[in-house]
Amino acid sequence: MFSNLVLMLPVSLLYLLTGDLLAGEIPKPHLWILIAGVFVVLGLIYLTAFFQYRATFFATYKESAVRRVTLAEKLRKLPLSFFGKKDLSDLTSTLMADCAALESAFSHWVPEFFGAMISTVLVAVGMLFFDWRLALAALWVLPVALAIVGFSKRVQNAFSRRQSEAKMALADGIQECLETARDLRANNAEGAYLKGLDRKIRAVETRAVRSELGMAVFVVSAGLLLKLGIATVALAGSILLVQGTLEVLPFFLYLMAVSRLYDPMNASLQNLAAILSTQINVDRMREIEECPVQQGSTAFSPKGYDICFDRVGFSYGGGETVLKEVSFTARQGQVTALIGPSGGGKSTAARLAARFWDVDRGKITLGGQDVSGVDPETLLSAYSIVFQDVTLFNNTVMENIRIGRQGATDEEVLEAAREARCDEFVRKLPQGYDTMIGENGSALSGGERQRISIARALLKDAPVILLDEATASLDAENETQIQEAISRLVRNKTVLIIAHRLRTVEGADRLIFLKDGRVAEQGTPAELKEKGGYYARMLALQKQSRSWQLGKDEA
Repeated sequence: MFSNLVLMLPVSLLYLLTGDLLAGEIPKPHLWILIAGVFVVLGLIYLTAFFQYRATFFATYKESAVRRVTLAEKLRKLPLSFFGKKDLSDLTSTLMADCAALESAFSHWVPEFFGAMISTVLVAVGMLFFDWRLALAALWVLPVALAIVGFSKRVQNAFSRRQSEAKMALADGIQECLETARDLRANNAEGAYLKGLDRKIRAVETRAVRSELGMAVFVVSAGLLLKLGIATVALAGSILLVQGTLEVLPFFLYLMAVSRLYDPMNASLQNLAAILSTQINVDRMREIEECPVQQGSTAFSPKGYDICFDRVGFSYGGGETVLKEVSFTARQGQVTALIGPSGGGKSTAARLAARFWDVDRGKITLGGQDVSGVDPETLLSAYSIVFQDVTLFNNTVMENIRIGRQGATDEEVLEAAREARCDEFVRKLPQGYDTMIGENGSALSGGERQRISIARALLKDAPVILLDEATASLDAENETQIQEAISRLVRNKTVLIIAHRLRTVEGADRLIFLKDGRVAEQGTPAELKEKGGYYARMLALQKQSRSWQLGKDEA
């Protein structure tokens, strides 16, 4: 606002200079006033520009950082059901692109728009006091131009939404192409896939052009209307001059004033259109901010660590039911194995035990305390978890293991690594435990990544251990060694193992056979084998598959 008002001061100096020139001479005092005024105006322009920059850009950058951190913190507390509806590229776009759009809005468009509006109102009030007739001739175009741009909001939102959808489709396509490059090349499918990606790129380009065109139609029309204000001032002033009710100098002043008055307003029309176009970005961020978080008490004092499922029912996002009336108990000091065919609900049950989701029906207790009433972070402090899909970070081996317990000493980390049989392959790395392993452990094999994940869980040494196909990527020798390491952790702890290979759970204390989301049978391995049910049949099938040989034709 002050910057725009200061830019009106040269008009005042020109008014004084023109008055003296029309009078025939410039008095010496007036000359010095004009010269001093030029330097004063230049200084004020510099100062207002400087403080405007500090007040808008610096503050906006800080706010943008706060916004990103706030969104990230909210994501950290959201249930995993939310991430089932969103993909990685979508969330990344919200945290980066949408926040950047608001950063531009608050650093460029919003301050300039409101500054221009306030300064224009102040100048308009002065013009009305000076000569209301010329003021009306100059100002009538302003509300009309603003209304034209304001009415474009619905159209702009429609264009912005389609453009955002095209960008998301392209981002998904690029990410999928990078993640599946090996499979595409192996199946000679690169050409066909890239053609589809080209179509998505062209779709983004087309949507961008249409969005800009849709905005330009309203902004340019409103800007052209503003120029009519100069014509109406010239016309009205000419009529008043002919009638003898207006002098030449005030007429000249108004012509100069309106030419300066419309500059910030013309920019404001573009800024208003740009502000309106950010509604989609705001809605996407608001979707995250308004999503309910999992809450619970941080006061967690369980009586032991038995995990009890009591008539649990669950479905993902209200879709097909995954678990139906599931009841079983995984006791402390025992190894409880969840087995059964794929899609039976084994992994879902394990994740529900750690409250990655909340159950739809029934309840799950840990040590007699309902997990749905415990703060998720507090609850997870009691769990050491190893999933089949290992997540590692672009850091050293040492720090990747230390994630299990941040305050662990180097010796404790090394001990956990030795127990998980990591020491043998880590010693062969260029810098040993200080070797950077790349994004998600790209420098390691699948089995090596999984052993680091197991070492992380061993280091945490929590009272409850969840192992979801934790040894799936290991060879028979290493699997046996890892099982020996895990067995040392069982004492006084609750261990819940998910496995497809039944030899992995032969030593389990109790088996829970899940089929079609229900507990089909449960008991000790010996009991279920003798029973001759689902477990016995699966055991026989796996034994039969081990005897299969490549190239054998049983016919």
